[in-house]
Amino acid sequence: MTVTDLDYEKALRRLSKASVEKHWEPFRDIPWDDPEYAIDPADPRWELPRADPLSAHPWYLAQPAETRAAIGLYRQANVAKVGMQFENLLNRGLLAFAWRLPNGSAEFRYVYHEMIEEGHHGLMFQEFVDRSGTDAPGMSRVFRWAGEIVPVFGAVAPALYFFGVLAGEEPIDHMQRRVLRDGEEGHPLITRIMAIHVAEEARHISFGRRYLRYHVPRMAAPSRFLLSLGVPPTAKVMATVILTPPPAMARSFGIPKSVVRQAYWRSDASRDTIADAVGGLRDLCQEIGLINPVSKRLWQALGIWRDGAGASSRQNRARNGRREVETAPLPEG
Repeated sequence: MTVTDLDYEKALRRLSKASVEKHWEPFRDIPWDDPEYAIDPADPRWELPRADPLSAHPWYLAQPAETRAAIGLYRQANVAKVGMQFENLLNRGLLAFAWRLPNGSAEFRYVYHEMIEEGHHGLMFQEFVDRSGTDAPGMSRVFRWAGEIVPVFGAVAPALYFFGVLAGEEPIDHMQRRVLRDGEEGHPLITRIMAIHVAEEARHISFGRRYLRYHVPRMAAPSRFLLSLGVPPTAKVMATVILTPPPAMARSFGIPKSVVRQAYWRSDASRDTIADAVGGLRDLCQEIGLINPVSKRLWQALGIWRDGAGASSRQNRARNGRREVETAPLPEG
């Protein structure tokens, strides 16, 4: 169903209104100096959650409790560092996108609300990294270098850029919702950070999806075909960067390369984690006509296709704990 101009503008104004009425600030809404939020690397609540493929590996389970906790803290800090780096690239791209918008644009107002929130997320993530006592590098050096070209797409290829945005936002959101939904007793600091991020990220994901539903069907057929080929590798790369640890973690804790390969690259759990994390993008591509015989083969070749993609997008999102809403519930405290 084609999204009308009026429906699209109303949705963006509703998102902007929600950003004004319900938002959080990292140095106001997180009690960083509360003793209950202090970081002890040996605290067992830092152990890897069940959602992490390494958590069930015999090598990890055989380590002393203090080592398991330290690995978990490092992993959380590195995910936060990747998040900060991603928010940095995202905001630079949003600025480039907004630069070309006309006066009176509902997109302009919402994009600036999102940039403010993403700036807060970057502050929140980096503060956690600094307090963790780890020197988490985040993305690998290659991806940090390659990422410098990402903001350019906000101006010259906004549809691909917003697919890239969703390819970064949805895997993080998917994993954080999964951890929160599993109800494991995690450290209150990271639980608070994840809850705030999930609450505001729901709006950002909603905007990205609405933008693509509105604009992609209006693109020329050749451009849509090229876009259909650009999305699968973008989704795979972003999910891999976000959901797999850097080589520095293995070096820091003496994790054998074979263990890293088994846990994060060769296990069914790791492959399923990445495929599930990009499920929302697969469904969206199906919905707006970007799945064709060529692009489907590309999704399959990259190992991130699942039969039935797009057949029941609403059910898939509910199953994965994602909701296209303007806000998400935030725990008290």
